[in-house]
Amino acid sequence: MKQPAFRLEPVLRLRRTEERAAALAAAQAAREASEAAERAERDAVALGRRGLPAAATGGAFVAAMVASTAAAADVSAARALALARAEQAELVRARWTAAAQRTKGLERLRERHEAALQAAADAAEVRAVDDLVTGRYSTTDREEETWTD
Repeated sequence: MKQPAFRLEPVLRLRRTEERAAALAAAQAAREASEAAERAERDAVALGRRGLPAAATGGAFVAAMVASTAAAADVSAARALALARAEQAELVRARWTAAAQRTKGLERLRERHEAALQAAADAAEVRAVDDLVTGRYSTTDREEETWTD
């Protein structure tokens, strides 16, 4: 006898696919956030090492200050980008968590379905054994004792 299939199996496969896609997106977003943070840190270190020329004329000094100001603006922009990427990574991770929860819910339903099928199969086996034992007992020749006074 064929056991009834879990009717939500196609939905479960779809949810697992969605969860895998969300996991990949979360990994990519985390990687991008990490790279942006490293880039911002490298830029900040480079800015800290930046110095003025030893023998600077007025024009060279102004050019060095303008370059330092531009580098500081770049560091600030890199830090803002790193922060935005970190926030984006957190949102993508939250989507992944939600997808995993939806998948887990359907997996629990499937486990209950399988447990119910197993319980039904066990009950059918017990009934078959009971019928076999009862059938054998009723077909044996027994002498009936009658009560007489």
